Amino acid sequence: MLTVHGLCSGYGRAQVLFDVDLTAEPGSVTCVMGRNGVGKSTLLNTVAGLIPATAGRISFDGADVTRAPAHARVRAGMGYAPQGHASFAPLTVLQNLQVAREAAGRARPEAIDRTLELFPRLAPLLERRAGLLSGGQAQQLAIARALVTRPALLILDEPTEGIQPSIVAEIEEAVAAIAGDGVAVLLVEQYLDVALRLADSITVLDAGRVIRAGPRAELDTAGAQRLLAI
Repeated sequence: MLTVHGLCSGYGRAQVLFDVDLTAEPGSVTCVMGRNGVGKSTLLNTVAGLIPATAGRISFDGADVTRAPAHARVRAGMGYAPQGHASFAPLTVLQNLQVAREAAGRARPEAIDRTLELFPRLAPLLERRAGLLSGGQAQQLAIARALVTRPALLILDEPTEGIQPSIVAEIEEAVAAIAGDGVAVLLVEQYLDVALRLADSITVLDAGRVIRAGPRAELDTAGAQRLLAI
């Protein structure tokens, strides 16, 4: 589904990622972890096409998308919920979902119904402006907006950051269900316990390089805790 090989990227002359390799398979959750500032969001933004790669290759569903613009990647089947649960604040929850669905150019009308099954907390809020949602509700909306595009690959950047525990549990359940539907999930997660519950494989970054990668069951938990300590 997604194969990243030898990926380098950054901002101007500041290189952030160095020869990163990564895969995400249908029906599985690939979790990227690391301390603050090691390049996790840069990696997701590069995969999504928001930051250009300076070297390496990104393959998606058998096609080379390394130079493809972000909108082309969305239409090919990538969905992205970036860090910060961004939404169109003046629009209602329903309008946010409709705009995302139509912009993707590949979604079906029933995609909103399926999304609301995964995030039932949003159902009674459809007519509320997105700017009036709580942090947890806004985070669920951000994921829902990516999900209504019916992605084959769902990219999530720290979806549990600053969220109350009850909603974290709901997001975990939704992510597991999404992967259960055959979607490949690429997830940056700050909490090791959440990653251990959700991930099929875990990649750890440090200073823009992959220093650990493999199945969750093979992860040295104590060693990972030391690597993730701030």
